[in-house]
Amino acid sequence: QTSRERTLDTQAKMLSRSSSSILRATRTAARAVAVRGMATKELKRTLIYDEHLKMGGNLVDFADYAMPVQYKDSPYAQSIIESTKQVREKAGLFDVSHMCSLRWRGKDAIAFVESCTVLDIENLPMGKGSLSLITNDQGGIIDDTMITKTSDDKGDHIYQVINAGCAPKDIAHFEERLGKFGGDVTMEVQWDNRGLFALQGPMAATVLQKFVKEDLSKMGFGDAANMVVNGWPCFVARCGYTGEDGFEIFVNGDEAVPLWQLLCSEPDVKPSGLGARDALRLEAGLCLYGHDIDDTTTPSEAGLTWTVSKARREPSARKFPGSDKILAQIASPKTEVKKARVGLVPKGAPAREGAVIKTKEGEQVGVITSGAMSPTLKHNISQGYVNKPHNKAGTELVVEVRGKSNPAVVTKMPFVPTNYYKPA
Repeated sequence: QTSRERTLDTQAKMLSRSSSSILRATRTAARAVAVRGMATKELKRTLIYDEHLKMGGNLVDFADYAMPVQYKDSPYAQSIIESTKQVREKAGLFDVSHMCSLRWRGKDAIAFVESCTVLDIENLPMGKGSLSLITNDQGGIIDDTMITKTSDDKGDHIYQVINAGCAPKDIAHFEERLGKFGGDVTMEVQWDNRGLFALQGPMAATVLQKFVKEDLSKMGFGDAANMVVNGWPCFVARCGYTGEDGFEIFVNGDEAVPLWQLLCSEPDVKPSGLGARDALRLEAGLCLYGHDIDDTTTPSEAGLTWTVSKARREPSARKFPGSDKILAQIASPKTEVKKARVGLVPKGAPAREGAVIKTKEGEQVGVITSGAMSPTLKHNISQGYVNKPHNKAGTELVVEVRGKSNPAVVTKMPFVPTNYYKPA
């Protein structure tokens, strides 16, 4: 072989290992989330389950739903690497209908949701949304969540999306707190009776603009509005969990299948599964609940202090669960926060969840929570928690993988720059 042929052969092997690495990591995450959910093996189906089958979806158990990891043996077939590239360069369409939507109504809705989360909803502009956290009394994270202030024909309200694997416990948590709250607030659960799709990638706006009258160029990341998409009433938010520009589209049950088919018929769109979604969120340095964050992790440890609105940090602000500990850590991170979520670039085999992180001298200082070969960067990337002061970027550490001690360097995240859209 020539030098060039050897280089191409090496790159091909790396990409093959990357796809296998992400697939294994995604299946591990799927199984772990399912174990934390209901014990039944009768998997739930989203409204477009049959579409996944027609398109060659390779379905796995994810949070008790039959969800596609990737698509095979059809005109829509792509490897996880190809699907990741599709979202980076054009657009991918994800079925995220397994996630649960809530609508909070009543004059005390803002007060109640603020009493459970860290977001300043009172001063959130109408039509704006933000990532937030549902916290417990110990300052841990019950779930990460998207919260948007919006309106419909029933009036102003709060729209919230929670993770599928956490939804049963989240809803039980809210119901318990509602019983003690006593104000004018109701929780409306919208889950398996509607479609929720994430159209992600640099071509997402161009594709969606064909079917709406609103000027999407004026809509920034985090903005949301009610729109008519190809004649179907939808709630559209410019957001997503891939690091790319994109939209999440809430559509009524009867229109879910035709909307999915319409968007997938666009030349620049391909259906995408859990494999690409996990690769993209890892490259973007985003957390996967139950792995990178859980009910023992605080916002400061997770690098999510930015979700705690400044107004909620004031002494006169409405209290939220765990606020004393969370605010103390924000005020004095050097003394109150002992570990931090970091990015790492390990050598050797991919360092996945549970791999031990050590110093060069052999002292254990952390653990990996997510990891795989990056399809975009073509090298290993991982997230994990590392004790201070070993969390500083550039720190050389060691990760234990399959009995081997592989070098790893602490790296700032995101690993791949994000492309969230801001109007000119």
